[in-house]
Amino acid sequence: MFGRSPSRGNALWTLVVSGLAVFMAALDNLVVITALPAIQESLGTDLQDLEWTVNSYTLAFAVFLMFGAAAGDRFGRRRMFLAGLAVFTAASAACALAGSPGELIAARAVQGFGAAIVMPLTLTLLTEAVSERRRGIALGVWGALSGLAVALGPLVGGAVVEKISWEWIFWINVPIGIVVVLLGLWQLAESKHPGARLDLTGTVLVSLGMLGVVFALVSTTNDGWTSDKVLGSLIAGAVLLVAFVLWEMRTPSPMLPMRLFRNRSFSAVNVTSMLMFAAMFGLVFLLTQFMQNIQGFSPLEAGVRMLAWTAMPVVVAPLASFLTAWIGNRLVVALGLLAEAVALGWLASVSAVDTAYADQVPGLVLGGIGLGLFFAPTAEMAMNVVRPREQGVASGANNTFRELGGVLGVAVLTSVFTSYGGYGTPQRFVDGLVPAAWVGAGFAALGFLTMLGAPRRSQEKRARDAVRGRADREYAGAGHV
Repeated sequence: MFGRSPSRGNALWTLVVSGLAVFMAALDNLVVITALPAIQESLGTDLQDLEWTVNSYTLAFAVFLMFGAAAGDRFGRRRMFLAGLAVFTAASAACALAGSPGELIAARAVQGFGAAIVMPLTLTLLTEAVSERRRGIALGVWGALSGLAVALGPLVGGAVVEKISWEWIFWINVPIGIVVVLLGLWQLAESKHPGARLDLTGTVLVSLGMLGVVFALVSTTNDGWTSDKVLGSLIAGAVLLVAFVLWEMRTPSPMLPMRLFRNRSFSAVNVTSMLMFAAMFGLVFLLTQFMQNIQGFSPLEAGVRMLAWTAMPVVVAPLASFLTAWIGNRLVVALGLLAEAVALGWLASVSAVDTAYADQVPGLVLGGIGLGLFFAPTAEMAMNVVRPREQGVASGANNTFRELGGVLGVAVLTSVFTSYGGYGTPQRFVDGLVPAAWVGAGFAALGFLTMLGAPRRSQEKRARDAVRGRADREYAGAGHV
């Protein structure tokens, strides 16, 4: 099915290597969440430390995704993929060896940086290695492995914590990472884009800007919204993000071309991606702790019960494809966001100290259906508006907005949680969980309204043609052929 060509290397082995790498990197997005109560008990972490344990990974992952793709184009995709994988593997070992919250948070940030180099290059290497005729099948397998990792994250985390220890959610990456590096050295072919440039200034501005905003949101847990530290960090982060936008508008080689956002569909899909992931990650962060600390489930039992939410997209994906062909991406994405908003509202309304799991199931299942309706159509919308040579940038932008949404969701919903409740007693936990879940529902509802405002199919086609025409003129004006 997959063969070897002199320029492409072994396509089947490239699929194996990229599949293992993407599964490992995507799994770490959620696997740690089920382990948070065990980490809290072992290292004596507070709520702010738990936030940073999750956010240090996702923040580094988000802000360096597009940098990783550009570095591969510039210095060699195979070389940078293997370097990123080595960083991820070494950082995983450092996470397992961490003896304090600070050490774990720092190692998680380095782990996220390594994952940001690996993740986009898995797709590029696979596209280069597989013939165009077989590419759809290969990319389908790649996407399925990424989705499976998201679905299994809480379950794997719970099983490992309960049967071994929390350190092993990180140790397990080490032998897999070594095997993938060796396979990559043996089978992957090198490729690069000779004219590619790195936008180092843009990377620094967006990284520091997002760090300032997230640091401010996480600091509200202990310092409140009106403290000098929170306000100063929030203002500094916002200023740096504005500077990033201005820089991207004037630099000849932007990491995120701002002209793409002239298209309303592209803007809407990225805003809604951020809102959806803010709602999902923020509530999963609190809900897994609720299941273990309040409902008394073990880590494995909590992971199994979360499958009602995280595994549902695998079942719903075929339905999403059918609906997209019938009513278009815009309405399918809007339905997914509406389902997510209703699901989180349901979970908020039934949450109590004595809530039975059966009462949560409708909300969990509906939330999973919402995610299943959301994933594929948003990716297609992001791709449709750009020229083929810019699809990597568009995909990177969409993934970045998703990851940043996850970071902001954990920070904002936890801030709401601590404003109204806390860890003191079961009732205090519920007092914080309920308004946080309603805020998550509000994020999803805002995404629903945003997507309804996106162009219809006929309008979207005209806008897409206009953006592509401008891109062709700018590309030709820059002297490209």
